[in-house]
Amino acid sequence: MTKSLAMAPASGRRLLRFLSGGAASVLPGARSGRLLLEASGRGPIAVEADVLALLVARGILLRTSHSVALSAQGLSLARQLASAGPARNGDDLDLVGVGTGETASVALANLAESPLGQLMRRKGRDGQTFLTGAEYEAGERLRADYTRGRIMPRLGANWVASVASGRRGGPGGGAVDLTDAALAARQRVDDAIGAVGPELSGVLIDVCCFLKGLEQVETERGWPVRSAKIVLKTALGVLSRHYAPPRPANRRRPPLHWGAEDYRPAIA
Repeated sequence: MTKSLAMAPASGRRLLRFLSGGAASVLPGARSGRLLLEASGRGPIAVEADVLALLVARGILLRTSHSVALSAQGLSLARQLASAGPARNGDDLDLVGVGTGETASVALANLAESPLGQLMRRKGRDGQTFLTGAEYEAGERLRADYTRGRIMPRLGANWVASVASGRRGGPGGGAVDLTDAALAARQRVDDAIGAVGPELSGVLIDVCCFLKGLEQVETERGWPVRSAKIVLKTALGVLSRHYAPPRPANRRRPPLHWGAEDYRPAIA
């Protein structure tokens, strides 16, 4: 299964920095599932094959049978990364996937800024990250739509009015002042919240949209310690299925009649 970009912290930025110096040769790696990128004067680096394939699919890299290089979009991201300078304390810049399907793209983001990014860096005893790539991307997609829709928090937020109605932000924040893109984003947020349900949508809004920490959510809601993490993962699982519904199983229709090769139905 192809990994999400968020499942490989530091791999995206390492590739950008390495390939910003020019194309590199692609060689088989010493371990299964890994490849070796080698360029004169820069030495080799090891990368995961599925991460490389994902970056190629997203248009960040251009690959031939034996070489790989940055595309125009990848070169632009590499310049953004270079202009950001050395990472500061608490920064964790890397590539993240934005959107799905035909609108899918890649952006440079600070994973430390979002509570979801911090959860993506945590691994359990089995070595797996706490959130799956689909769960992380669903939360970031909700956050992106929330930002595009100009849905701003206010004191005593009105969660009764729908997001798409534009009545939550008070004067000057109504739907009449929004662009079509912002209205569409609000509608997508409204649809997502409705699909998740009132029991789980609150923690999604707090963590994904308001960027509240899990401990703050537990304190404000009076929840037991470490319970917010479990509720959040459950909510993100439902949200990811809303954005990418599972395909129904292909069920073969039962035959109407079994008959010999020369069988002919009777006509009433």
